[in-house]
Amino acid sequence: MMKRQNVRTLSLVVATITYLLVGAAVFDALESQTEEARWGILQEMKKDLVERYNISDKDYKFIEAAIIRSIPHKAGPQWKFAGAFYFATVVMAMIGYGHSTPATFQGKAFCMIYAMVGIPLGLVMFQSIGERLNKGASIAIRKLKGFCKCKRTEATEVNLLFATFVLSSLIITTGAAMFSHYEQWSYFDSLYYCFITLTTIGFGDFVALQNDKALVMNHRYVAMSLIFILFGLAVVAASMNLLVLRFMTLDAEDLIKREEEMFSASQHVVTLEDELIGGYSALTPPPVTETPRGKLILEDQTSVCSCTCYGRSYSSRRKKDHKPVGHGSSSSDMANQTEERPVYCNAICERREAYAVYNYREAAQWKRAS
Repeated sequence: MMKRQNVRTLSLVVATITYLLVGAAVFDALESQTEEARWGILQEMKKDLVERYNISDKDYKFIEAAIIRSIPHKAGPQWKFAGAFYFATVVMAMIGYGHSTPATFQGKAFCMIYAMVGIPLGLVMFQSIGERLNKGASIAIRKLKGFCKCKRTEATEVNLLFATFVLSSLIITTGAAMFSHYEQWSYFDSLYYCFITLTTIGFGDFVALQNDKALVMNHRYVAMSLIFILFGLAVVAASMNLLVLRFMTLDAEDLIKREEEMFSASQHVVTLEDELIGGYSALTPPPVTETPRGKLILEDQTSVCSCTCYGRSYSSRRKKDHKPVGHGSSSSDMANQTEERPVYCNAICERREAYAVYNYREAAQWKRAS
């Protein structure tokens, strides 16, 4: 079982690294030439601007820094309540656009503390909503199958995955239409923004509510954007919940089989709490066989100990003793025959040996008394 899990883990690591290498090669082929072309265009623009207005390199860098710092402010105030609520939502959802960041020491410190509490709270909330969505989807699927008079009306994992996929696609396409209308983006760019947002990648190349002071002036658009983020993340969490559960149940049959084997093996194990061997006590003594010479032997019991010092019966540990234990044997004789003991791997095995000796003596006395 452990070997199979190790192989699966190693396979996942190799597959992930291979996937990263393939992704890097594809992005290199698709984006590297475009990046070089855009950088060349920017350098030509910079050269033309410097020559036309006779700007020094120091002044140009100052103007460039001022323009970059002014970008977050083109949408209006970012830290009024509406903008702050949008920022708090982005932090809790782990999207992290980077469109606005705290500038003060107090703001940065509170952001770290707020994220430490808010991120786990958000994960639990989204996961709980996702479970409720899966429950509602399973009820709807059962009713639909019953209406269609299907033989099996239960909702399978495939049905739930398909339902959450359809719902996720509906949310992304609807959100893309909304953002395309309000932000004047192309529909493909809006679709790209919705996917990057709901998967919490959050590159920040496209950020909603950053034009025409939308955070302050267009409250309806702000509300719809927040609803899109929160409800969309809940639906994505429902899909992730199903995928994680599916992955965790890959070894369900093997685990069940292993538990059954352990349960069957534990029916005759040494139990320290109840002071039993194989389920027997002083009232119900363990099985003892008597040899033709009158020697009492305690029958072998199974052990679930993984070590090698307790894999044998107590009687097999006495094989070097030459004096038989008969009806006339004294307790001192029995004690002398149990002096040779194996080397114990821990205290648990030593206690098991002690209980084996105790039950052996009890069985011998019970046999002689009967």
